[in-house]
Amino acid sequence: MTLDLLLGIGPDNGLFWVLSLPLVGVALLALLPSWRLASWLNIAVAGATFAVSLSLFDHRPEATRFLFIDDFNIYLVTLTTFVGFTTAIFSAGYIARESRAARLSAVHLRFYHAMYQAFLFTMLLALTANNTGVMWVAVEAATLTTVLMVSLYRSREAIEAAWKYFILCSVGIGLALFGTTLVYLAAQPVMGDGADAMAWSLLIGQAARFQPDLLNLAFVFLLVGYGTKVGLAPLHAWLPDAHAEGPTPISAVLSGLLLNVALYALLRFKMLIAANPDTLAPGPLMVLMGLSSLFLSGFMLYRRGDIKRLFAYSSIEHMGLITFAFGMGGPLANFAGLLHMTMHSLTKSGIFFAVGAITQNTGTKRLNEIRGLTVSHPILGWGLAIAVLAIAGMPPMGVFMSEFLVVSSTFARQPLLAVPLILALLVAFAALATRLTAMLFGEPPPPARAAHGPVSTFGTVLAYGPLWLHVALVVVAGLYLPAPLVRWFETVAKLLG
Repeated sequence: MTLDLLLGIGPDNGLFWVLSLPLVGVALLALLPSWRLASWLNIAVAGATFAVSLSLFDHRPEATRFLFIDDFNIYLVTLTTFVGFTTAIFSAGYIARESRAARLSAVHLRFYHAMYQAFLFTMLLALTANNTGVMWVAVEAATLTTVLMVSLYRSREAIEAAWKYFILCSVGIGLALFGTTLVYLAAQPVMGDGADAMAWSLLIGQAARFQPDLLNLAFVFLLVGYGTKVGLAPLHAWLPDAHAEGPTPISAVLSGLLLNVALYALLRFKMLIAANPDTLAPGPLMVLMGLSSLFLSGFMLYRRGDIKRLFAYSSIEHMGLITFAFGMGGPLANFAGLLHMTMHSLTKSGIFFAVGAITQNTGTKRLNEIRGLTVSHPILGWGLAIAVLAIAGMPPMGVFMSEFLVVSSTFARQPLLAVPLILALLVAFAALATRLTAMLFGEPPPPARAAHGPVSTFGTVLAYGPLWLHVALVVVAGLYLPAPLVRWFETVAKLLG
């Protein structure tokens, strides 16, 4: 069946191509006999999807009962397709070296590329769904596709991580389904039966008339359910294992994209709650979970010996900060949250590009076995150094700007909350500085044969190009944000309440 039949859109709608290209890519990549050709086709499909997503700015399609584009999701669609494209480029070189090390068979390599496009499709469907049920199905499908990729190496540790990911996130998404059902029941007396009571574009205009008690109860289940997928403490246990044991490009899109998608789903429901004057304020619960994530991850950073687990906990920290910002609410805090979502996606995916190259060059993920990267691998080492400075919130990076705005808005509205917020940020900063200084600037060990074989000049471009592109974007964003982008964030910040 086509998207025209399933979701009511045809080839004249830009969303048709944004969703169709990854689906076509899944079929082609699964059938291609050559995994090398599959790597290039994966890049081509991801690049074409990104190009088509840009066309949505020129011609925003009409909303249907199942799909829509508005000011909120259009920027996340573009961000998702861009990071999906750059990660596909990095994957080509990364997967080639994995095959050289005989860690993956040709069948597994083709499966990886097919599942990569399926993962992009599920995220884009979740972001563009104009139906609470379709969005829930898409988020659950994203879980299933990433479970398969996390277990790609078929090692005991990878299968255990995938199993933990599947169980915990499935429980969470089950709670989110119950919350979604309660929202439908709250809307049904006003909207009537059927799809109208599940369409975002219709719900937001009538939310003030919905039953507030059901909305309050629903948001608790939605916060716990989608919060599990975001990786908020204490619901985070799946995230470090999934990052550590899966292929590194999947860590990049998990941290850079999927966490955003889950938070987007939660924020959509928060908009409904905020539009009803008789509901309880959802902000304090989000602030509490955000602060708990900041403190837990900050202290856990000191004890991580695995470089991928280290940056997994860094992702928990930053998603906690973003959740805190949206919990504070208001134009400035929401603007800061949106900016931080963007900066974290670009920076953290770039960091995982560097981590993937490091683990392949050194043959280890242990922090105490990696030393002096700026000397032994200067292009890679300095790229990671700048990215780490960015994710730690150092000026003049874009992450510094978003963190500064979060702290400023907190000081202006709740000065007492600013104290634990700043303390948590300082704890995390000190942990990153302590754990990574020797790795970047210490005495490098004697040269050893690369565990995955030598890398060609072209392979180096594929590995390092996306890293430096992301680093450049984050640095530029800290110095200058284009006026249209600022207006765009301001508009969405007002929508979020």
